[in-house]
Amino acid sequence: MSEWQKVEGHLGSPLGFRGAAAAAGIKKAAETLDLGLLFSDAEETSAAGVFTTNRAAAAPVVYSRSELRAARGHARAVVVNSGNANAATGRAGLGVAAATARAAAKILDVPRNHVLVCSTGVIGVPLPLERILDNLPALAKHLSPSNAASLARAILTTDTFPKSAVLASERRGRRVHVAGIAKGAGMIHPRMATMLAFITTDAAVAPPLLQKLLAASVNASFNRISVDGDTSTNDTVLLFASGLSGVRVTAGAAERWFGEGLTELCQSLAKMIVRDGEGAHKLVTIEVTGAADAADADRVARAVANSPLVKTAIAGSDPNWGRIICAAGYSGARFDAAKMDIRVNELFLCRRGLDAGFDDAAARAELDRKELTLRLDLHQGKASTVFWTCDFTHDYIDINASYRT
Repeated sequence: MSEWQKVEGHLGSPLGFRGAAAAAGIKKAAETLDLGLLFSDAEETSAAGVFTTNRAAAAPVVYSRSELRAARGHARAVVVNSGNANAATGRAGLGVAAATARAAAKILDVPRNHVLVCSTGVIGVPLPLERILDNLPALAKHLSPSNAASLARAILTTDTFPKSAVLASERRGRRVHVAGIAKGAGMIHPRMATMLAFITTDAAVAPPLLQKLLAASVNASFNRISVDGDTSTNDTVLLFASGLSGVRVTAGAAERWFGEGLTELCQSLAKMIVRDGEGAHKLVTIEVTGAADAADADRVARAVANSPLVKTAIAGSDPNWGRIICAAGYSGARFDAAKMDIRVNELFLCRRGLDAGFDDAAARAELDRKELTLRLDLHQGKASTVFWTCDFTHDYIDINASYRT
């Protein structure tokens, strides 16, 4: 049983963190929140980041990745905007990211490389720097723990609801919090990164260990979801540790304890993203067992999760298991199709590579559920994995066919 419990709260629940959000006019809807600022009061705040592997990485990714490395894992603030990705904007885009950090650092009275920047939205359109600079003083003035709750809304694009979670645990008589927010509904298929996610904790963790823990948690959560198979130019997850709880995390038992909570938080946020997939009606868990090794289990799970034919069949509650075995077959994993079993929840669709003689109405009823599990047993070994995806509906086309307009 986990030592961590879900509690009410927000990104400012861990000690030392304040935030604020504003409608800066970056989005077309003038009254919509689209600019946020998160700040840590602790001078020795540790920070860790995992960024997109997309070779067309956006300017804020290039900037923040470089500055976090230069600061040796220390940062105290992040400025984030939605509505404009500041991607494919050339040197001018990098200039906007740098100017944003400089301005925020001056207002907050912190070193320039202790301010990171993130953006999300339309690609290829210049980000209006003046709208950010005009709003930074007011954001800094309104920083507070409670106002940090508004950041979850300020980072949204095509999302239908804000995504946030808070966990707490007792350690040596002291209470520790881990809180996070995330955004994402489309262009979701991270590789060694995530969409946009910001995590705060009041545990004390040295930068190298914090980076190690974040990478492991991301790999067990955000790297195991897919909405549409696209890897964004702006994928970023940032973790800040203020240390103000007085609980220090070091290698060993404390590391395992904190890592468990961090992974639970990341998985909770990741599932929210899939549940809110553009046009999605169903959350689908894909369990692969009996693989020859972990890599093969991962290959099969990813192929099934990304298959448009599988995802549209799920949308229509069509028990077309042939699409599942087909996706597994082209995944590159080593297995004998004549040994594979496929179930939806507990109902067998395929046994040893052949139709299981299932009742069609019963299978459709299983697929009609808002949350369902596809279980693939390869009968090749002992490796397994879990992935999360969603169905593909016509709403996905409607949303993305007119995203810029």
